[in-house]
Amino acid sequence: MLELAYRYGQGPIELREIARRENISLKYLEQVIIPLRTAGLVKSIRGSKGGYSLAKPPSEISLNDLVEILEGPVNLAECVKDSKACQRSPICVTRDIWRETSEAIHKIFRSITLEEMVNRRKEKEGVIPPMYQI
Repeated sequence: MLELAYRYGQGPIELREIARRENISLKYLEQVIIPLRTAGLVKSIRGSKGGYSLAKPPSEISLNDLVEILEGPVNLAECVKDSKACQRSPICVTRDIWRETSEAIHKIFRSITLEEMVNRRKEKEGVIPPMYQI
């Protein structure tokens, strides 16, 4: 997704090219792209100049969107998702901590967009100078 976001607006890119650039298995990408396309985050273009591109601007796709599509909701313990998973849930302090930690992870994942990830990548590559805020 980061490669698609990096190339946003430049036309489609073949999975083979993404696999080569990111050093990822093509077979793995072929499996990962299916739920992303089904969720409407990626579109495929057929033909000699075909491939894949983002279906939405990178600023509208959060890291949380990707994680939930590919992995499901992040819950560090089963009882966080389903309090009935454990009879001790109502009195369990550890469950409260796991829930708070899961919520913090969700907050961070929701706050980071593909656009921000592209900017971070460009900064690391020296394409754009770092931005300093006061």
